[in-house]
Amino acid sequence: MSAPAHPQRNAELLGIYLNDHLAAATGGIELVCRMLRVHAGSRWEPPLQQLLTELRDEKASLLAVAGALGVPVRQYKQLGVWVAEKVTRAKLNGRLLSRSPLSDLVEFEFLASAVRGKRSGFETLRIVAEVDDRIDRAELDRLIDQAHRQYEWLTDARRDVAAATFGGRPAAAERTGGH
Repeated sequence: MSAPAHPQRNAELLGIYLNDHLAAATGGIELVCRMLRVHAGSRWEPPLQQLLTELRDEKASLLAVAGALGVPVRQYKQLGVWVAEKVTRAKLNGRLLSRSPLSDLVEFEFLASAVRGKRSGFETLRIVAEVDDRIDRAELDRLIDQAHRQYEWLTDARRDVAAATFGGRPAAAERTGGH
């Protein structure tokens, strides 16, 4: 049996990269948990619950990649993002004592952007998997597809929330024809 192929360059940077994505996963989970409390009983609850389940699964997959590569998990990064997510709750959105409708829009926009970044991270790991067979290629393909589906849902949700907040039609933001 031949030895597994390993990345020949920048293993330390890959460890940093993985830890950054693990920290972001922690922040995403915390944000979706908060959004679930806010949107309990609403039409957003079931898809947010599914997203939370998927985010936890994705974090477990990232931990598995780190383990397979022998990358130590830097808990301080995850703790830092967890604290930062809590601090962002204190920001003002035009209301001092109550939740602003702008909060919903900003949260959905942030999640959509974060999911794009996460998908890019999975794509990068999939590229690394070409030279390092310790990484499960099929799992990364699944995660890339899942992130793409999440982004599409979050884009639609974000547009709905924008229209509910400011008026207009969500479909007005759709672009076709290669735009």
